Amino acid sequence: MMQKLAVIGDPVGHSLSPQIHMTWIDAMGLDASYESKRVPTGEAVEALEDFARKEYVGLNVTLPHKQAVLKSVSEASPAVRAIGAANTLQRIGASDWAAYNTDAPGLMAALERVGMKSVAGKTVLLLGAGGAARAALFALDDAGAEIIVLNRTVEKAATVISECCQRSHQYGPLEDLALHAEKADLVINSASIGHGGDHFVLPEGDGRLFFEMSYGAPAASQLAHARAKGWDIEDGLGMLVCQAAESFRIWFGGELPDVEIALEACRETLKITG
Repeated sequence: MMQKLAVIGDPVGHSLSPQIHMTWIDAMGLDASYESKRVPTGEAVEALEDFARKEYVGLNVTLPHKQAVLKSVSEASPAVRAIGAANTLQRIGASDWAAYNTDAPGLMAALERVGMKSVAGKTVLLLGAGGAARAALFALDDAGAEIIVLNRTVEKAATVISECCQRSHQYGPLEDLALHAEKADLVINSASIGHGGDHFVLPEGDGRLFFEMSYGAPAASQLAHARAKGWDIEDGLGMLVCQAAESFRIWFGGELPDVEIALEACRETLKITG
């Protein structure tokens, strides 16, 4: 029997998830399908009931439903409880769902594939304190990093640290970026400044890694600036594919699928559509 999977969101037509997962499904010869399904804001609970009736075995969840779906799950991983959001659901039994967050391991896998094998004891500067930052904080704290969170609203930076981390970390305003970036081993941007074509001003990178969690056009300005300042750069497409690989393993078991073939396919798509 074909296993049915989908990504839900509003909007969702732009999602690369169907391409990523169908690349793996086709490569492995699996009897499965993966599609995008628009679920309007406020309708996540009813949608999950419908997906269960239609015997979908798994779902990816994107905005604006990452918190809303938690009302309908019977199990939630420790990462979901700490981060407060789920991006992967697996159907258990006839109508129940288990919730996972694969953004956290996806970030660590993406860092590892570009040479940062461990962040233990390293100083990581995280820009922004929104939804994307929560998964990063959980992952980095668990991996032993020393984190500094900078955000326009300093109180929000303090709050996300207390909610997502087991250890205490530094925080402050974005105006302190240059000061902290001078001594950071790694800088991660989770803020959406690039969506308006702007970018944060960085000091000289001296070959250190600047990791931009967005990709495509929203990442272009910030990455160009970072490269010009001597930083090694990486966009968030690798993280997208790595977190998808974790979802795939949850649904199908076994080893992680081949990240590189899906990443290559996504980069080709972005060249065509970008």
